[in-house]
Amino acid sequence: MRHMRTEAPPLVPIFRSALQARVLLHVLTATTAVTAADLARVLHAPEPTVSREVRRLIDAGFLAGERIGRAVVLTPAADNPATAPLRQLLVVTYGPAHLLERALVGIAAIDAGYVHGSWAARYHGEPGPPPGDVDLLVVGRPARRAVDTALNGIESQLGREVNVTYLVPERWQDPTDPFSSQVRSRPLVELHLAQQVAA
Repeated sequence: MRHMRTEAPPLVPIFRSALQARVLLHVLTATTAVTAADLARVLHAPEPTVSREVRRLIDAGFLAGERIGRAVVLTPAADNPATAPLRQLLVVTYGPAHLLERALVGIAAIDAGYVHGSWAARYHGEPGPPPGDVDLLVVGRPARRAVDTALNGIESQLGREVNVTYLVPERWQDPTDPFSSQVRSRPLVELHLAQQVAA
């Protein structure tokens, strides 16, 4: 019998998969308890796969699960001394898109948001050195002061500078625009600004 192997994620190669890291990040930074179904929805992953990762993390003592009705409600394992440093590790490595989604959701006139550059490349599995900063593209016509206010404190949480670029929708959709064409040609991580689950 052949066993499928997954490559360690370049952002945090100590984890068995990118999904495992993302599951942990979401549970360890959530403000309310979540279920595997919640995680599958927000992470755009099959629920059976997420459930398997959740079981592994519960068995390893990183998550706690309490059955309420048919669902198992997940919370960080409060009695594990590794929880706080693990949360910090995940925030500074896998956290940029997650924290930026939280910060930008609800801001008027943002049509879309993307992380691009070296962090997005590592996120998608492209090998290379650790990202030195986080490149954020905001598409739309939001009030820049509102965006700046929302992002206040993000850099200190991530331990990285966040570089924000604004594009009006017409430029982003223009195939002849040099900047938008260059950004589209490289890995992108879309921010799901309308799909915040227990963020």
